[in-house]
Amino acid sequence: MGKLQSKLKHSTYKYSRPDGIIEERIQTKAFQEYSPAHVDTVSVVAALNSDLCVSGGKDKTVVAYNWRAGNVVKRFKGHEREITKIACVRKSDQFFSASRDKMVMMWDLEGSSQPRQQFSGHTMVVTGLAVSPDSSQLCTGSRDNSLLLWDVGTGQCAERVSVSRNLVTHLCWVPREPYILQTSEDKTIRLWDSRGLHVAHVFPVKQHIQTYCEVSEDGHRCISCSSGFGGEGCEATLWDLRQTRNRICEYKGHFQTVASCVFLPRALALMPVIATSSHDCKVKIWNQDTGACLSTLSLDGSGPLTSLAVADTTSSLCASFSRGIHLLRVDHSQGLELREVAAF
Repeated sequence: MGKLQSKLKHSTYKYSRPDGIIEERIQTKAFQEYSPAHVDTVSVVAALNSDLCVSGGKDKTVVAYNWRAGNVVKRFKGHEREITKIACVRKSDQFFSASRDKMVMMWDLEGSSQPRQQFSGHTMVVTGLAVSPDSSQLCTGSRDNSLLLWDVGTGQCAERVSVSRNLVTHLCWVPREPYILQTSEDKTIRLWDSRGLHVAHVFPVKQHIQTYCEVSEDGHRCISCSSGFGGEGCEATLWDLRQTRNRICEYKGHFQTVASCVFLPRALALMPVIATSSHDCKVKIWNQDTGACLSTLSLDGSGPLTSLAVADTTSSLCASFSRGIHLLRVDHSQGLELREVAAF
């Protein structure tokens, strides 16, 4: 199954001109409708390599998909409820999935469609998943207030810790470090030391639930994003992960919960940039240093946007509630413009 059809699609985006004036433009472009990856809401998407992504959602299926060719590579079945998180092992064909069934499963693209390893230890939905830089350890978090550290090779739990009211929303391992970043429904961002699994630092408490976090490739900075409604909350925040661990910048402009945030590749623009996706159906690109919004793409009819992933230097993937996964590309022909080029 390849590309199903090409159609004209109209979408609205805002463009920040060099002179500071915001222009609203209507984008009409040939738009590829690929074979769908899922039959229901997509909760999460992650990049496996330069051609493939892995996604999961309400259909309980983990899907490896070639977003360049527009076809399903493999479907993995084993979870009994919705997939909540996916974490890929760097430079590998292996990845992990977490689910509302309280289980975490390890899969191999080149192996069978059955899980290679299963991790059972949480008493509620698993909402955090992070792989260590050497892929020997896995950290999982849940709404049961606990973090578990696993030995990937044996599938055994090595450490377990619980913190009252710490309903985990996301986990992210800091590159080349023993530290794990964690966001929570208690509005707190914690930095955990995996050596003994204890809290190494707590960032200043925010006003709203922290829904997601991402660490820069150099491990020096991280972003978190907030829940909210009507423009209250709904921001992303950039933090220093080194000595000061101060708040550096805030990115405000969404009108509903910001569900995902990513550092975009440095080669993409003259300045460092980040992207956010929100329940308001919008994806925004921001100047990381100034907080200025450089581009806004409205994915009308998609419902809440649930997850963002960097696919390559100019392409990103955005999972949605109602319209599957969107392939987005940054166009430099008229400034920094974000365009939708395909959906699947």
